[in-house]
Amino acid sequence: MMVSNTWLAQLPIAPIDTATPVSGGDINEAYRITKGTSSYFLLVQPHRETAFYRHEIEGLHLLGKAALVPEVIANGQIDGDAFLILSWLESGSGSQRDLGELVAHVHQVHNDQFGFAHNVDGKLPKINTWQDNWGEFYVYQRLDVLAKRAQEHGLWSRSRQTQLAHLRTIILDFYHQNKTEASLLHGDLWAGNYMFTSDGKSALIDPDVLYGDREFDLAMTTIFGGFDADFYAGYNAVYPVKPGFNDRLPWYQLYYLMAHLNLFGETYGGAMDRILSLY
Repeated sequence: MMVSNTWLAQLPIAPIDTATPVSGGDINEAYRITKGTSSYFLLVQPHRETAFYRHEIEGLHLLGKAALVPEVIANGQIDGDAFLILSWLESGSGSQRDLGELVAHVHQVHNDQFGFAHNVDGKLPKINTWQDNWGEFYVYQRLDVLAKRAQEHGLWSRSRQTQLAHLRTIILDFYHQNKTEASLLHGDLWAGNYMFTSDGKSALIDPDVLYGDREFDLAMTTIFGGFDADFYAGYNAVYPVKPGFNDRLPWYQLYYLMAHLNLFGETYGGAMDRILSLY
């Protein structure tokens, strides 16, 4: 659907001068809208309730304690379609080191449990029930959920399950013996979800927040590129990673590859199997 002028006229910041479609990921319709000299980012989810954007709004508010994020302007529903209006951040160029420092500051926002206040019902379910042990949260509420879904869609095999069962034991044993802090995580930290503003500042966008081990967030930065050595230098200058991080990294890379296996099929199966074969 393309929003109509009649639809736009019902926005709480109307009247709108222009509405131009822009990239907004594979979930939302997205527009740059202007009113006078001001620009805004409009997200629309057809045939959804206002609450569809609750998790993103909460995520932006939480991340905003430690990072530059778009400001939430308005949220609601028009003609059965959910919408979210955010401030428009003009893109430019900036420093990967500054970005690393920014992410480290986000990870220094801590909680006393792992999880989040509610589950997320998206293309892939996110079970965020609060847990005291990170290993249990990660194994039961992330890896097991994706393995079950992959099995239901014919994307899982007995050998994959056997290897995963061994890795599950390794992860559970490790986190029963080693404590880790629950950090505020962006939750989907790939190159498409950060930007540099026109004045060179680092910003985070499109969050899928939870409180978890920060290594889970950092693993995503290693899979699809977009983060260089300066990023990790900046991160470690503020909040150094724990010893053994590189050994644990495949545990978390696996989740993101399993997620992509569920979404896009066997294109990601080989990379996933290479990690499973380590265990």
